[in-house]
Order: sequence, then structure tokens, then C-alpha cells
Amino acid sequence: MRWGCHLPRASWGPGLGRVLQPADERIPFLIHWSWPLKGERPLGPPRAFIRHHGSSAGSGPPSGRHGQLFQDIAAAEAIQRHRQNLAEWFSRLPREERQFGPTFALDTVHVDPVIRESTPDELLHPLAELALEHQPPSAGLPPLALSQLFDPDACGRRVQTVVLYGTVGTGKSTLVRKMVLDWCYGRLPAFKLLIPFSCEDLSSLGPAPASLFQLVAQRYTPLKEILPLMAAAGSCLLFVLHGLEHLNLDFRLAGTGLCSDPEELEAPAAIIVNLLRKYMLPEASILVTTRPSAIGRIPSKYVGRYGEICGFSDTNLQKLYFQLRLNQPDCGHGAGGVSATPAQRDHLVQMLSRNLEGHHQITAACFLPSYCWLVCATLHFLHAPTPPGQTLTSIYTSFLHLNFSGEMLDSTDPSKLSLMAYAARTMGKLAYEGVSSRKTYFSEEDVRGCLEAGIQTEEEFQLLHVFRRDALRFFLAPCVEPGHLGTFVFTVPAMQEYLAALYIVLGLRKTTLQRVGKEVAELVGRVGEDVSLVLGIMAKLLPLRALPLLFNLLKVVPRVFGRVVGKSREAVAQAMVLEMFREEDYYNDDVLDQMGASILGVEGPRRHPDEPTEDEVFELFPMFMGGLLSAHNRVVLAQLGCPIKTLDAVENAQAIKKKLGKLGRQVLPPSELLDHLFFHYEFQNQRFSAEVLGSLRQLSLAGVCMTPLKCTVVAAVLGSGRHALDEVNLASCQLDPAGLRTLRPVFLRARKLGLQLNSLGPEACRDLRDLLLHDQCQVTTLRLSNNPLTAAGVALLVEGLAGNTSLKHLSLLHTGLGDEGLELLAAQLDRNQQLQELNVAYNGAGDTAALALAKAAREHPSLELLHLYFNELSSECCQALRDLGSTPEGSARVVVSLTEGTAVSEYWSVILGEVQRNLNSWDRGRVRRHLELLLRDLEDNRGATLNPWRKAQLLRVEGEVRALLEQLGGPGG
Repeated sequence: MRWGCHLPRASWGPGLGRVLQPADERIPFLIHWSWPLKGERPLGPPRAFIRHHGSSAGSGPPSGRHGQLFQDIAAAEAIQRHRQNLAEWFSRLPREERQFGPTFALDTVHVDPVIRESTPDELLHPLAELALEHQPPSAGLPPLALSQLFDPDACGRRVQTVVLYGTVGTGKSTLVRKMVLDWCYGRLPAFKLLIPFSCEDLSSLGPAPASLFQLVAQRYTPLKEILPLMAAAGSCLLFVLHGLEHLNLDFRLAGTGLCSDPEELEAPAAIIVNLLRKYMLPEASILVTTRPSAIGRIPSKYVGRYGEICGFSDTNLQKLYFQLRLNQPDCGHGAGGVSATPAQRDHLVQMLSRNLEGHHQITAACFLPSYCWLVCATLHFLHAPTPPGQTLTSIYTSFLHLNFSGEMLDSTDPSKLSLMAYAARTMGKLAYEGVSSRKTYFSEEDVRGCLEAGIQTEEEFQLLHVFRRDALRFFLAPCVEPGHLGTFVFTVPAMQEYLAALYIVLGLRKTTLQRVGKEVAELVGRVGEDVSLVLGIMAKLLPLRALPLLFNLLKVVPRVFGRVVGKSREAVAQAMVLEMFREEDYYNDDVLDQMGASILGVEGPRRHPDEPTEDEVFELFPMFMGGLLSAHNRVVLAQLGCPIKTLDAVENAQAIKKKLGKLGRQVLPPSELLDHLFFHYEFQNQRFSAEVLGSLRQLSLAGVCMTPLKCTVVAAVLGSGRHALDEVNLASCQLDPAGLRTLRPVFLRARKLGLQLNSLGPEACRDLRDLLLHDQCQVTTLRLSNNPLTAAGVALLVEGLAGNTSLKHLSLLHTGLGDEGLELLAAQLDRNQQLQELNVAYNGAGDTAALALAKAAREHPSLELLHLYFNELSSECCQALRDLGSTPEGSARVVVSLTEGTAVSEYWSVILGEVQRNLNSWDRGRVRRHLELLLRDLEDNRGATLNPWRKAQLLRVEGEVRALLEQLGGPGG
């Protein structure tokens, strides 16, 4: 991965309903968002807006009798009800949008895509072979604003029919949705009545006859009362025909007769043809949206203006979109009730803007508004609390569902092949070949080879032509990286890995043996059963007993083919697992950090993600394979025309489990272990994960930045397991109290829990106290060193210690306890009867507090070891502590120095090991002072003993201390 909205198509139909307050005509039109609404739209006027060139307001009011047509009270009330119903219907959002919170709303902000006026001559020019390059605007034809669509043309002629076209993902549906809402709130005064039709809805009616008035009345009940007025409405009546590619129109008189009566029964396609001919309601205005391949279905003589929706071809529009979209005040709200701070949102926007300014590959991708939506959805997934069940695979599947749901490749083709199924077969093949050969740059020959593979008939060439014009730019983009100009890349790097995984799980990758063998095996199996039955009957009458045995062998053929297919699945599973556990990737970032860096770029001296690498990494490929096998994603893919059979999913899962069981037992670096857990999170199958991870005993994620998403991943995968974890090491993971709460199910399974170096403060101790008091807690070792817990935090911890029965080793090294914290421990230590070791070294405690805790430790029934070194203790206190350790009462040993009398303490390596591990995080001056005192103590004891063995031991430890002093820049000699 090296980089670094589309709004759902409206489903229009009957059932429009709730009343809305009239719009405030005085509110100016300001910037809205290009994406659909995230929640219920409030009644009344819209929220704050900012003026932008994309406004659809500003058209002049109608003149003459047409302007007075709907002034009748009954007609005005009917139109107002129609506005209210349309606003309610078009404000609704699909599930894919609602999951990201209330800020994904069309009335919050909107950035209009660039609309370039084009001419019929341009539409007749043959396209480039791959049609990937964006065509520059024609000279003398500046970009169009929405308010200019129905302005007179260059010759001064009135424009009545406008055709807007654009490839998949350029924002056609969002533009229509926004225009309808603008009309609902009074921001299109040129049109007194707007009637939107979904051509997908009309195509579902087939040839069943109906009149135009019936079509309107069935979908918009309030308009029944004013149907007779529509014929005289003139240009103030606007029909919006969205998705013309769904209708097969025939403008020949022999195919579609003339009809001017809106009450005459005709097929829906015939009604649309006569509206476009201007033979029915000739004065009405019509706005058509379509994909490029269907432009020719309307003869150009019936079109007054063509406009190409070019998406965000201006980088400033991309930056404006991201700035408004990511800076929404409540953009960070998630399932956990935690919101991203304004500083965090600003940081994301700044990094993303810098990446866009660098004109990296992400800029080429965000040319399509739909990919801007995907970028924001991915950042929301990575940086905000994750809703239950949401995965990266589900985001990409939802993204494709928003863009391709209900889309056929060509409505005129009898096969009715879904656009997504065709893309999976062609683009999936290219993506998988890239993954298998470890490349992300593709030549024109590579692309053409995958697109044209297996094409033999004229119909297949026609389908390819439609795909090239309508959807190829959605998946592939010209490469803008130096050294790779002239090649193509997938629009986003992760999309290549997603499509490669989809190509595999759909079973589209077949060898010649598999393709031929399947047909032969099925044929031979059927024939063998019939022939064996006949010969079995004949053998009872004739001496042919050997023949049934021969034909019974034919039944073996399907089984042999089944084994061949099984071997193929195992080979794919093997390749997937090897990709997941490549040793070359052991010490790179985890896959989630890689995704964030590809979108936001990286800071500092590290290599930029846009720069080519020596060896491409495809660590998302196995994640997507697991995610696509989950039940939820299979349901959505089936709606897209890409069904994954349950039996195939089960067999693929079994093959993956078999390979994971062998390779998954090895000890992995923290980043690779997190990737392994993320694969299980994407798969969303607890039984599968429990079987594969049943042998996991150590969870070491030290050094991994545990974001809310990563905490959710670990908790979801390991929180429901039954076997205990010997150790959970989360040192230096930037954990916060919210992360501790998320990970509590995992902590309850741990015996050793390491939370060092996480900047956990007193508020985190409340969650640790609740963990220790939980009846299922089995933690025996808790390491909290190098966290600013302070005495306030210890006050909460001792409450947990009082009710805990499992904890035996507690490390509070360098936690800022001071005298108050040690005195609190001394007073409450007897409330716990199981503790065996307590480390309170390097806490700035004085003589009185240390002596009090030492006395309490000596009286404790189970405590065996108390660490007090590196505190602010006088030599007299140190001697008193040594003397206390030599008394017969109690069993706890107090470690205060590297020596015990004139001998080396048996814990000297423990003390120096702690110093070595924390040399870069502790106060260097303070550590140097303590080491100098220890060195002086060693030298004094060496001079006081005559035992040569002890002298040698003391000299060895002195050398270790001097080495540490040299690292600190102190006098080592």
C-alpha cells in the first residue's frame, strides 16, 4: 500500500410522507456537502451554509402566465405537501451512511463537482483505448454552475433538456439529490414544480402500459389534485430523469409512436421518449443523468445542453471537502461515546492536505468524489471508536454497494450481467495477477490482456466497450509517480488487494484442468450412474457381471475432480498465509498503521509511501480474504451480483484454518501478531478464531500504538476465549483509560499483565481497581512501572488489592508515589494477604516513608521481597533497612542497594537491568547521581572485605555500573 462521496443512489418510489415546515426564502444558499444526510433532517430551514460557486439557486423566476399557474390555494397546498414529502424521502440515508454518525448530512456542507459543458461533436469522437485520462475543458466552454444549466445557449436559444453524464463515482446521484432538496427548500425559484423519476424504478415496470399522470400520481400522491394543470405548466415544470442507462429507449417512429396526451396509456419507456421528443408537454424542462455509454440513446437534436460531471478535478475542491468533512464538531462520536478532540481533527486535516499538495497518487484518486468518501470513511474507522461489527472489509464492500447496487453493465444486453460481477471478473483478474507477481504498476498491455481475455463474440465486445466508458476509470488511474509515467495503478492501493481477494473467494481463478475437468466430471458422473443402472439390470439376465464394475469406476471421476479443487483451495490458503507471515515484513508497521500512512503521508526522515519500494507489500490481501468470507459481507456481495456459496466459504475457511494452524504457532513480532489478530477480526467468526488461536499463550504487543480500533480488534478476537494467557505485554503502547476498559475481557484472561510506559495517570487506576476486584480476575503479576500514577492513583489501587485474591507480584517502579504513596501502602498493606513481591523503587520517597513500608512488609504474612532502591534515602536509613532485614521477625527481604554487608546482593542484576531498560526514559541526572552513590558503596565494601571471591564479584558489578555511567556521560573510570 503506497498512497498517501459518493453518495448512495436514491431509491425513489411511492410512500413519501412527513410534513415539513416551509423553507425560509430569505436564507441564502451556502456550501453544502456532496454526500447524503447522516440523520433525520430537521423540519424548517436548513442549517448554516456558506456561499460557493456550486449553488443551484439563483435562477430567475418564471414570467407570464406560467408563473401564476400554481397560485391557487389548493394547488399551492398540494405542491407544498409534495415538497415536504420529497424532502423527507431524499433526506433518508442508507445504512452504509448512517453508521458514521450524524455529521454525514447533505444539509451540513456540500461541495459541488466540476461540470464541464461539452458539445455533440466531442461525444462523437472516438475515446482513447483505455479512456482513463480526464479530458481537459474545451476552449471557450467554462465550467458550469448548477444555476446555469438551463441558461440560454451560445446562440441565445432556450435550453429545455439538459443531459448530465459521468462515469461511476463522479457524484451524479448526489447532485440530483441535492438539487431536489434545493427545490424543496425554495432555492430553485425558476421551477414551481419538480417531479423526479428514477429510471431504474421505471424499468422495473417493464412494458406494462400506464399514462404519465398515472406514473406521477402513483409516486407522488399530493399531485393528484393538480395533474390537469401540468399540461399548461410550461418551463416552470421540471422533470428529473435519473439513471437513463437503465432504460432501453427507441426513438424510431416504428418502435415508439408519437403520443402527446399525458393521460394515454403507454409503456414507461415510450412516455419518456415522447417527453424527450418534446411531443408530450413540449414546454416542460427536463434534466437527465446517465452514464457515458448511454448518451447516444437520446438523439442530440433533442438535447439543448450536455454537461460532463468531472468530479473534483480541482485539488482545492478536494481539500475543501476534507476540511469541512473531517472538521465537523461531532465527527468523532462512535460506539464508545468518545469524540476526537479538535486538535486531533485539525492534525488529520493538516496531514491530509499536505499529502494532497504534494500531488501524490491520492490526489489522482480523489478526482472521484466517491473515493473522497472512502478516504473519510477509512480515517473514521482508523481514528474513531469502531461500531460493533464494522470491519475494513465491510467498509470497502459498503463502498462498492453504494456505487454499484442495482447497476447492470448494459440494460440492453439479455444477460443482465451486474456491473460489479463484470468488474470482479476483469479487474479482479488484473489485481490478483499483480498480487501474485508482486507489482502495482500495470502497462496498457497488462490491462488490455485482462479485459479482453476470453472475449469471442460481438456481444462480449459491446459489454467491454460499456465497461471501459462507464467504470474503468473508477478502478484504474494513470500513475503520476516519477519513473512510472505511462503506467496504470488501482485508484487506491487497498482496492487492488480487495479485488484480488474477491477474485479468489468467488472462485474465478481456475486452471485449465479445473475449467475442463469440472464439465467432464459432471458429464461422466451423470452418464456413469445411468449406464451402471441399466447394466446392473442386464447383468441379472446375461453373464455380464464384470461390466457394472467397469462403469462403477466412472463414479470416481467427480470425487477425483473434487480433490483437485480442494488442492487448489489449499494452495491459495498456503499463499495467503505465507503472505501474512512473510519474514521480510516482520519489522515493518502493522497493517493499520500502513493504511493510515498511505492516506496521510508520513512525517520525518522515513521513506514516503509514494516512493517505490524494492518489494511490494500486500498484507491487506489475506485480511480481505478473511473478511469476504464473513456472513455479512457475503450477503452484501450477493446483492451486487457476486454471490459466494456457503459451501465454498466453508471449504475455503477450512483450508485457511489448516494452514494457519501450522504457521500460526510461531512466535511473531508485535506488529505481525497484531496483523494476525486483525485477520481474525475481519473474518468475524469466533468459533474459527477460538480453534486457530487456542494455542496462543503469550500476547506481546509491546511498542504497538494501541489506538481505539486496535484495542477493539484485540478485545473482539481474544476477549471471548476460555484458555488463560500466560502473559499480556502492552508496554509502551500509548494506552489510555478508554483502552483499558476496552481490553478488560483480555486482561481477565491474563496471568502476567505488563502495562509499563503508557503514561497512565490516576484516572486509569480506577479501571485497574475494577479489574482487580472482578471475580474472574486471575492476574498474578501486574507491572505498572514508569506510569505517573501518583499517590492519588495508589489510593484506588489499594482498594483493588484489598479485595483481590490472585495478585502476587506488583511493580510500581517510578510511578511518582512520593512519601504520601508509600505511607498509604504501609497503612493498607495488611488488607491483602497474598502479595509476595512489591517494587516501589525510584519513587522519590524519603527515610520515614521507606522505613514505615519496610516495617509493614516485615509484618506481612506473605510478602517476600520489597524493592526500595533509587529512593531519596540517607545512608543511615539504608543501614537501618539492612538491620531490619537481619532481624528474625518476618520474612520479607528489603532490596535497597547493590550490596548486602560486604557482599554483592543477589538482586544486583535486577537493579541494573531496570536501569538499562529505562536509561532513555528516566531523568539522566538523577540516575547518574544514584549510580555514583551505588558505585561508592561498592568501592567501600570492596575495601572492607578480605575475601578474594567477594572482591571479584564486587569488581564485576563495579564494571557494570561504570559502563552505565559512561552511557550517561558520567565519569566511568
